[in-house]
Amino acid sequence: MKPGFLLVLIISVFVFSPATARVQPADLVLRNGNFYTVNDRQPNAQAVAVKGDRIIFVGSNRDVQKYIGKNTRVVDLKDETVVPGMTDAHHHLEGVGFREMTLNLEGVNSLEEFLAKVKARVDQARPGEWVTGRGWIETFWQPPVFPTRWDLDKVAPNNPVVLTRADGHGIVVNSAALKAARIDKNTANPFGGEISKDKQNGEPNGMLLDAAQGLVRNYIPATTPADDERAILLGVNRDVSLGWTQVQNPGGSYGDIELYKKLYAAGQIKLRIYKAVSAPGLEAQRLFHDGPIVGAYDNRLTVRSIKLYADGSLGSRSAALLAPYSDKPDTSGFLTIKEETLQPILQQALRAGIQVLTHAIGDRGNRFIIDEYEKAMKAVPKAEWKIKEPRWRVEHSQIVNPADIPRFAKLGIIPSMQASHAIGDLHFAPARLGIERLAGAYAWQSFVKSGSIIPGGSDAPVERGEPMIEFYAAVTRKDLKGFSGAGWHPEEVLTREQAIKMFTIWAAYAAFEEELRGSIEVGKLADFTVLSADIMKIPEADILKTRCLMTIIGGEIVYEAK
Repeated sequence: MKPGFLLVLIISVFVFSPATARVQPADLVLRNGNFYTVNDRQPNAQAVAVKGDRIIFVGSNRDVQKYIGKNTRVVDLKDETVVPGMTDAHHHLEGVGFREMTLNLEGVNSLEEFLAKVKARVDQARPGEWVTGRGWIETFWQPPVFPTRWDLDKVAPNNPVVLTRADGHGIVVNSAALKAARIDKNTANPFGGEISKDKQNGEPNGMLLDAAQGLVRNYIPATTPADDERAILLGVNRDVSLGWTQVQNPGGSYGDIELYKKLYAAGQIKLRIYKAVSAPGLEAQRLFHDGPIVGAYDNRLTVRSIKLYADGSLGSRSAALLAPYSDKPDTSGFLTIKEETLQPILQQALRAGIQVLTHAIGDRGNRFIIDEYEKAMKAVPKAEWKIKEPRWRVEHSQIVNPADIPRFAKLGIIPSMQASHAIGDLHFAPARLGIERLAGAYAWQSFVKSGSIIPGGSDAPVERGEPMIEFYAAVTRKDLKGFSGAGWHPEEVLTREQAIKMFTIWAAYAAFEEELRGSIEVGKLADFTVLSADIMKIPEADILKTRCLMTIIGGEIVYEAK
């Protein structure tokens, strides 16, 4: 090789190498931060640079300087902690909004307090107006028993009242509501539901479980589009203020989706929404026919999933168990869908490339849906699957027989779990299940060790829907006062590194978005959650004191604490 040619080659490599190339100024630079990237190749950083809605640099304060131009917005984080934009992988957005709009019964600690709140709301109602609310749970009442129609009749003799238990799987109604729905002692239970009745006289006692709720709900005046829109915006605004950058919303209709589109087009929603429509029924059939919506409105709206139910809830004793409830041996709960209904939907979903999300809480409910998923996957030749990895999910997976835990990873099925359920349920699950069945309850570490990933959600408005409560629950397995009961398997806690993945990269994977978001890497969407404390190092109790200081979605600061 001639010396002159070698010199030209060396100069060319130096001049045009990426290290010396002139970089475009960023739109946003975050520096002096304590970044946890959830990227194993570069787990920590001090600064990032953003162009448009993408990350273009992750590294040191010194090296980010070259991305700062005349029009770059520079934010000094003052050593605050930053994690990838957090995702709630199971979040009923509209329910959160309506909880704020109707009678909110969260935190009510006695039947007397419950009735006082109901009376106060009824006193404001017009004669005959339906009164609705949500959030009560009898766990800490003395005695811890469900309220009845006769309790409600004392404070609401004329207005129909419908009050949803926190888990959403049971309602208590008064006599006026039962009369409006024509429910009496001769009304039969619908499939997948139960009309609870007084043991003495056989009269409905006011508790309606799962599918039986519809017998009354059908008579409640429908909400207006304006109500629905307000609920969505209330939910969205609350979510971004807590640090959520995406919610995965399991269940609903194309009516919801049309409202999202309207609000996105008007610039009123910045939150990312990964929506599943309810199944079986017309909504699911429309998705099969029309096909998915993926990444609309700058990767903010995706609809590619259907939501099914296999059983009810543990608190309402409607979760399907393999053996009777320890505290009510005359029932084992019940399934809420039949195999002959389910199989055609599952097989159609495989051929159409539609993700399936199924609610299952009890060990029988979980075994049933895993069996049904496996049957469908065997019935449809892989050559006919539209996508090679369907990433079907089981939502909750709360009580799973230990023998069934490895089947999730083997079949490529994702257990989508909510850590806060464990720290609430620890006060009644031992009574419902007995000590032995707690071995498969909320078994996060067992799932991870078997090869599963766990997208983490809150199930709001069943739970409060706060990321720091979910993170705390995952790493402590203790209630908000630091209590954890006997037989509660502390070995099932997650490490903090695992827990942060639940709400970032694992949640992204469960939505087919791991190449798009879920970690702080060059080329990914610029979603960040800025926190007031280092949740990876602070004492456990201090996690609950941690606040969201800033929420950034697509490079835009959409929330900043005052």
